[in-house]
Amino acid sequence: MGEAADIQGTGPSPARRWLRRTITVAVGAPLLAGLLQAPTATPADAAEEAAVSKTVDVSLDTLSPTAPVEGDTVTVSGTVTNRGKRTITDATVDLRVGPMMTSRSEIDQVADRTGYRGDSDPAPLDEAPTVKIARLGAGLSADFSLSVPVSELGLDESGVYQLGVSLTGQTSDQRYDRVLGIERTFLPYQPEATEKKTQLTYLWPLISSAHVSAETATDDQQTPVFEDDALAAELRPGGRLEQMVSLGKDLPVTWVIDPDLLATVDAMANGYRVKDGIAHVPGKNKAVAEQWLNALEKAVQGRKIVALPFADPDLASLAHRGKDVPGSLGHLQSATSLAATTVETVLHVQPSTDFSWPVEGAVDPSIVAVATSAGANKVIARSDSVRDDLSYTPTAARPLGNGSTTAVVSDKLLSTAFEGDMVRTEKSTLAVQEFLAQSLAITLEQPEQQRSVVVAPQRVPSASQAQTMAAALRGLSAQRWSHPIDLRGCRRGQPEAGRIRATVPRRTPRYAEEAARRRGRPGQTLPRHGDHPRRAERPRHRTPMLPKRVVTPFGHRGRPKDGHRPERCRGRSAGDDEVG
Repeated sequence: MGEAADIQGTGPSPARRWLRRTITVAVGAPLLAGLLQAPTATPADAAEEAAVSKTVDVSLDTLSPTAPVEGDTVTVSGTVTNRGKRTITDATVDLRVGPMMTSRSEIDQVADRTGYRGDSDPAPLDEAPTVKIARLGAGLSADFSLSVPVSELGLDESGVYQLGVSLTGQTSDQRYDRVLGIERTFLPYQPEATEKKTQLTYLWPLISSAHVSAETATDDQQTPVFEDDALAAELRPGGRLEQMVSLGKDLPVTWVIDPDLLATVDAMANGYRVKDGIAHVPGKNKAVAEQWLNALEKAVQGRKIVALPFADPDLASLAHRGKDVPGSLGHLQSATSLAATTVETVLHVQPSTDFSWPVEGAVDPSIVAVATSAGANKVIARSDSVRDDLSYTPTAARPLGNGSTTAVVSDKLLSTAFEGDMVRTEKSTLAVQEFLAQSLAITLEQPEQQRSVVVAPQRVPSASQAQTMAAALRGLSAQRWSHPIDLRGCRRGQPEAGRIRATVPRRTPRYAEEAARRRGRPGQTLPRHGDHPRRAERPRHRTPMLPKRVVTPFGHRGRPKDGHRPERCRGRSAGDDEVG
């Protein structure tokens, strides 16, 4: 697979040009130089060495610049915390640079490594800036900051370098210097633009869970009734969806939108009610919804938009269990048609509906068949769900089967780079550096051949995950080894795309089956026939399809371009706006 490919032109790390000056930052009292040296570790001591090196937690909170060039000064700052039971003395925080990574799999392995490894971790930079800590009591922390000119780091070749910060010190039971804590990250170094830049497509998903109930108020306007008012928290300044819009408007991304979210927010902006026990109370966040929709409309003007089928149905569940619900597969076409209408009416832009996106990019023959049944001829898969048997990362777009369907294969390592907790600055910093390192490694695998890469992140990023994704994209803004393109353009101009075919497994990958179990109760993935989709319990990635009668969630005039909405046209007969 591409993750195991070697980076062309790399070899043993060049000899270091050792730093010629020392900058010492004192924390606490001055230190006496340690006279004792740590004994040389043997292979039998490796496990003990790794355990000892976890005594101190080294947190790398900032690294600037994220992708340095000649003339820059690299600054690393963070915190060291004594997790042990004994006071640490005579400690030094050191910077370690190198060796150059030779493959994407090596980057992945180093990122997963914990504890100090004397056989693979580089030595501290000789005569480099250090931070000295006289005493660090159990449970206590100390800040550090190290700054080194790029010219003195010994980065003689373009490539990805390992960058580490370690704390070496003594404890009362062992009076000799040894590594008590280390953290590693990566330094992508590409001072000159590559001749062939990777074309990078980043999907920016706007998806949320369902909030509108199957009920309407008893007034003449049939005002929609929401199950709760939780969506407002996502739309307010600082909320998840507000952050997705405010960050995305300045980023070169392809917007991927669930029209159900647009319809729901549009309903809020036109006036809504919320369940309060058996009563319905007026919704209080009409202005919040209006503000968010106006901001989104401005953000997407002139941009490429992909509209998912209405309510983002779970294609895997439809493929594997859809036969248990009569007519469910037929409703996918209606969901796709309604998607385009909703986006055009609310945002005044024409979306693309010829892409399907199975959850986590998991595909098998039955999922591909369902995904293309509603007219989509391009399926967004993920590299761990597609077999290509290549030793490097191939271009994203590849024909499937007889060639009538295109698999747009997202890169797993890049697509999953920002999952998990990104609230802590250390987690965010490490994720950004690994993302940039992997993206540069892709370009250096085949520097003579331009390829396209697609990043399909988690469907519902948190606010902190969105902020981290934005930081990574800003790190690529210099376009020295990649440049952005939209999803519809990622398969054009790729001579490789016609030669390499994608093969899907006969069974859904295990990770997708586990994800399906997490999303809902086994055997209850689809609603009973006749249930309204808003009445059914819908998990984050929703399976329910449209009912036999679907009423569009906006008035017949839609949302005018001046941003002011007319009163919704709600007084309809039972047959109005019927689809399916």
